[in-house]
Amino acid sequence: MSNIWDIIIVGGGPGGLSAAMYGARSKLRTLLIEKAKPGGQAASTQDMENYPGFAKGTTGPALMQAFADHATSFGAEIMRNEVVSIDAAQKIVYCKDGSQYQGHTIILSPGAIPRTLGVRGEQALRGKGVSYCATCDADFFTDLDIVVLGNGDAAIEESHYLTKFANSVTIVVIHDEGVLDAAPMLQERAFKNPKINFIWNSTIQEIKGDGIVEGVVLRNIKTNETTELETNGVFIYIGTIPLTDFVKGQVNLDSRGYIITDERMETSAEGVFAAGDARVTYLRQVVTAAADGAVAAVAAEKYIIEEEGFAESVLHESRPVAVAFWTPMIPKCIEIMPVIETAIAAYGTQAKLWKLDTYRNQRVAKRYGVVQQPTVLFFHQGEVVNRLGEDEITPAAIKGILDSIL
Repeated sequence: MSNIWDIIIVGGGPGGLSAAMYGARSKLRTLLIEKAKPGGQAASTQDMENYPGFAKGTTGPALMQAFADHATSFGAEIMRNEVVSIDAAQKIVYCKDGSQYQGHTIILSPGAIPRTLGVRGEQALRGKGVSYCATCDADFFTDLDIVVLGNGDAAIEESHYLTKFANSVTIVVIHDEGVLDAAPMLQERAFKNPKINFIWNSTIQEIKGDGIVEGVVLRNIKTNETTELETNGVFIYIGTIPLTDFVKGQVNLDSRGYIITDERMETSAEGVFAAGDARVTYLRQVVTAAADGAVAAVAAEKYIIEEEGFAESVLHESRPVAVAFWTPMIPKCIEIMPVIETAIAAYGTQAKLWKLDTYRNQRVAKRYGVVQQPTVLFFHQGEVVNRLGEDEITPAAIKGILDSIL
């Protein structure tokens, strides 16, 4: 492929759009591929009150459109297509229509969807009393009575949070009385909360309402008896599903299918990053996804600069190259660099010195096992042929290695 993008972003939620804006603003050729309208889950949230700087009246669709407009204003291209697989090593994404695109880097931001219960009334009343996010929607249920389905950490913790707003919270639990899957500390807090009630051995069979949630039909799993309970809202916490099937075998996933990244948002595949709800993270919100996207794009930019610079200046160089791994933060490096420079300069155009500041560029140092600075690696025809550690760097040692190569 001759037309190679600098950054290809898979997924157009807040994480992907933020990455597109940062990438394009850095003058990188940036392509975002999204199978639906950009915005992800946030674009289906009517009221957006918890994004910093935006007060009441801001809608999710409007905010996400602003994200998209911001990205395209810097030159990012947004394409409507569905990515079905990737080749992480070659940085190629394959789309459902048969097209394929190659980049220097890839940022994965496919998102995650709440696991739905699949009962009557759930989809029809979604966003009209049915919710999957207390942090997003709790304020809409101030002084109202709500039901929570679930008994894991998320369900119990979010139920406690909901009591700050709601009049009462009734947790529907599938287990026997007193049995929860949440951490003991969360259980204790919930049992002591006067606003929280429990209905045991039960699940929700139907969500009822005319335009808004008005009640639920509960089924006792032991007796099959059904009862109706009036409520103003239903929060469902039975897990989320990351949309990561298309990257299985290409990047490392955790046991639940979420993408594992480091602090730079890089995955287990070099040059492939991830952002947003599909990665392993503590909080899944628009603001955290946007932050992920910014980090991923900046990390992708530095990856391109470091990799292309190293390849051009070292790996593709016909002359012997002495790569000095150093940092001005270490006095020994400042002391020894003139010695290295003088020794290499004596060879004129026969040899080359390339200095790599490990404070700013850690990737190459990690790849070649450089853990101490200063260290000098000697490359010839793209391969490491010798090295000098911190206590071995002398004019004589440098001369001996270069003479043997030449």
